[in-house]
Amino acid sequence: MTPTDPARLPKLTKAELNEEQLALYQGITSGPRAAGPQLFALQDDDGALNGPFGVMLHAPGVGGPLQELGAAVRYRTRMSARTREIAILTVAAATDSGFERYAHERIGRAAGLTEAELSTLASGTFTSEDPIETAAYALCRRLQDDFRPLDDDEFDAAVTRLGREGVVELVVLVGYYRTLAQLMDVFAIGAP
Repeated sequence: MTPTDPARLPKLTKAELNEEQLALYQGITSGPRAAGPQLFALQDDDGALNGPFGVMLHAPGVGGPLQELGAAVRYRTRMSARTREIAILTVAAATDSGFERYAHERIGRAAGLTEAELSTLASGTFTSEDPIETAAYALCRRLQDDFRPLDDDEFDAAVTRLGREGVVELVVLVGYYRTLAQLMDVFAIGAP
């Protein structure tokens, strides 16, 4: 991926936003993503939103619900921060999403992922002593590999380690981050 091409999708500053876009902008910049330590820049020096959030402003009718789904996946699931970041970085590697790798490697470090673990996530060779992390990684990889249905053995293995709720959360997480990766691919948005 390449950096944002202004001809493909211009970055919108706060002053350029209509009422609906401004409401979304404020929801993103004052919500849980903006709370706590900032491990990557949510906005650029001009106040335009970085990464997928800037894209969402161009279609706030779907951008609002999309960012709310993302907030739910990031902040309202039962999975640990490490497991969540393992899953997100698995999607980033599978989709070659430079921005997600850039943002979530920083968040992953804060969640306790080591440089060696980050490297294995990027290369698709991650392993863990934790059976939940292993099961989450396996399910996320499986969902990236092809679109055939999970067979009963694969499903049972995932539910045994993650529970039904955990499987639902991970499937939604994978779908959400694949959507973000596709948005950034179409609009040529890479890591800063």
